[in-house]
Amino acid sequence: MVRLTRAATAVALALTLALPVAVASTASAAPPTAPGPSAVAADRPELPRPTGKHAVGSTVIPLLDRARTDPWVPTAAGRELMVTVHYPAARPGAGRPAPYATTEEARLFAKGLGFDAAVPAAELSAMRTHGRTGARPAPGTYPLVVLSPGFSVSRYTLTHLAEDLASRGYVVASVDHAYESFGIAVPGRQILTCVACPALESGTTHPGVVTATRADDVSFVLDKLTGHRPVWRHAGMIDKKRIGMAGHSIGGASAATAMAGDHRVRAGVNMDGAFWEELPPEGLGGRPFMMLGTDDDVHRPGGRDATWDRMWPRLDGWKRWLTVAGSEHFTFSDSPVIQRHFGLPQPPLSARRALAITRTYVGAFFDQHLRGKQQPVLSGPGAANPEVVFHHQ
Repeated sequence: MVRLTRAATAVALALTLALPVAVASTASAAPPTAPGPSAVAADRPELPRPTGKHAVGSTVIPLLDRARTDPWVPTAAGRELMVTVHYPAARPGAGRPAPYATTEEARLFAKGLGFDAAVPAAELSAMRTHGRTGARPAPGTYPLVVLSPGFSVSRYTLTHLAEDLASRGYVVASVDHAYESFGIAVPGRQILTCVACPALESGTTHPGVVTATRADDVSFVLDKLTGHRPVWRHAGMIDKKRIGMAGHSIGGASAATAMAGDHRVRAGVNMDGAFWEELPPEGLGGRPFMMLGTDDDVHRPGGRDATWDRMWPRLDGWKRWLTVAGSEHFTFSDSPVIQRHFGLPQPPLSARRALAITRTYVGAFFDQHLRGKQQPVLSGPGAANPEVVFHHQ
């Protein structure tokens, strides 16, 4: 399975997926014994607490776009999505703790990345989160941020960022795109597995199909959350004029494609993803965009991923190109917490710093461009974050 993951990475991401390679050697050397239920309860992983002033609510919304044919399973009833909405809640402690993932989702995730021997699915799925289901929303209206995960992984891998943004006063819609992850649980249905993986690994399908399809997914999500008949009963708390998008890996590339096709998306962030589609000649119409990636021979200027150099001059609005020393491809997701908790090999950048940097710069970007609050941290290098390198200033 590790070999499959390497192939998927090479084709779909044009990046080195260091985590599963490192984990594979760990797993084969000393497979741990899966803990019993009491051990899971006592020693489960925990995401860091959100940094904002709001408590965080959480709800899951299944969506089906019957007007579109799914590119991976044309016989499906339409394009199916699972969306987790995190939002500012009225008071802490209300509602029930939101689950991280189902046990089967966690099992398929660990198996797909090759560390199933090292990571018990029950323990991973029991990750402590800070969202609460059934929590009453805080009064007021808030900007909306859409999050899209990396290829083959699911929306829950961006939970630390989603919760933090919600605590800072954003409604956050994290999207799972059908048949593009190792496993998505759909209510009343069997798990949807990664039909797209072999299509990309074999080279029969260009990764641009993923970004184009995800851009349409995002437009559909916006229609369902901000349209005339929203599917979420608290949709009135969304400010329709302040919408942004961020994504990890191919989800980050999809942010640029979504902005090019839907002017409702006012600002975007690409976290360590190769661009698979060209921007139009007019760029993004002056809208802001930030690239946040690994400080290695991939995403520095002149790096192996030439798409960042090619897209940079086409970004025609406010823009930043940032890289993070000591990071790896999955640094910008929940992966650092997983690696640390289960004793897996870690990059030089600690889990604490990895999540803090991602939260700081993504949060500052949206604060500046969706809220109009100038953020000095985006102006240039600072002593508080020495790992972050600014390029083309």
